[in-house]
Amino acid sequence: METTLSYVIVTPYTIAKSRTGGVVARLLSQTDLDLVGAQMITPNEDFVREYADSLRKQEQPNLNSAGELLANYVQRNLAPSGGRPHRFLLLIFRGTDPCGKLSDVCGSLFAENHRAEVELLSGETLRDTYADLILDENNLNKVIYFEPAILTPRRQVLADENLALFVRYFKGVQNIVCNMTYDKPANIEQTLVILKPDNWNFASSRPGTIIDMFSRTGLRIVGIKVFYFSLSQALDFYGPVESVLIDKLSPIFERKAKDVLEREFEMNVELGNELSTAIGRKAAAEQFHKIVEFMSGRRPDTCPAGDKDKPGPIKCMIIIYEGENAVKKIRDVLGPTDPLKAPGGTVRREFGSNVMVNTAHASDAPESYKREKEIVKVDENTLISIVEEYLNKK
Repeated sequence: METTLSYVIVTPYTIAKSRTGGVVARLLSQTDLDLVGAQMITPNEDFVREYADSLRKQEQPNLNSAGELLANYVQRNLAPSGGRPHRFLLLIFRGTDPCGKLSDVCGSLFAENHRAEVELLSGETLRDTYADLILDENNLNKVIYFEPAILTPRRQVLADENLALFVRYFKGVQNIVCNMTYDKPANIEQTLVILKPDNWNFASSRPGTIIDMFSRTGLRIVGIKVFYFSLSQALDFYGPVESVLIDKLSPIFERKAKDVLEREFEMNVELGNELSTAIGRKAAAEQFHKIVEFMSGRRPDTCPAGDKDKPGPIKCMIIIYEGENAVKKIRDVLGPTDPLKAPGGTVRREFGSNVMVNTAHASDAPESYKREKEIVKVDENTLISIVEEYLNKK
């Protein structure tokens, strides 16, 4: 079957209620689709109007009001209000029949029985869990309250039309949204989180679950993107810890080298011996190479020079959080570098394996954030270029 793109929009209400992680967890774990793009968007009125008009074209047998219901919702809830634009999260998926697969996970707009008793409701789909459709019991054609939680097209032709709309309106827009004013702006920080490669080895709810765990900080997600480290970026990012890591690990490996030399070769070796020291530092340096390879998919000592600046094959996700004391709040939920020393209820204790494969990174200081965001280019997002390339091939 043909490989195509489709999308899911996580609505402003779902984001504001910190349900983003739950939505992402199900989308990633219940399909075989590849998440190739993610971006936080603050749409303007012109986009909202055109997008709403496209939704009115949707046809669902025996449910002719669905397109109008969705269109009216979009116009009321995605457009700026009171001069403030609203955030929605745009997720782009690639695979075979993405519209059908995403629609199955997201669920039907209308429940089979609008007046089902609470005990008969289920959480089988995303809309079962997070959406609401309340009708007037005396007039089932009258909607009292409607919140769809997510928006996704059911047909590829509509998906392609909307993707072209995204390119027209969102090409070149800033990746970090700015739609909030604070009473004490001097207290507001931004911080960077990386969901590391071990979260993306197979279809899993882990990335979404981690986002959900961070949501208890009360911080706002103002930027998000799918990212592939180049070798050069990984070396720059982790460069400051190289000498510290070698100094810290060298004595450990030196003692191991001493034990092996004495046991296997019956040598009498003292700590500080030139041979054991050389082995210790080389083994420690190898650990740094492994960290870089883990993050970028390429080793510093074997990568061809021409490939060092190319994105590697290993997927990560970059998330920017904003709010008071953002750095500390995120670090508290993340937990210490060593998962075995992390308290219960922290991200690394829950999902980390060791000091290298520890599931996520977070900036440890505002100064670190400033350095790190430049390396991973948080102001840039490849989502629209991916969509544009797809549409140009059709």
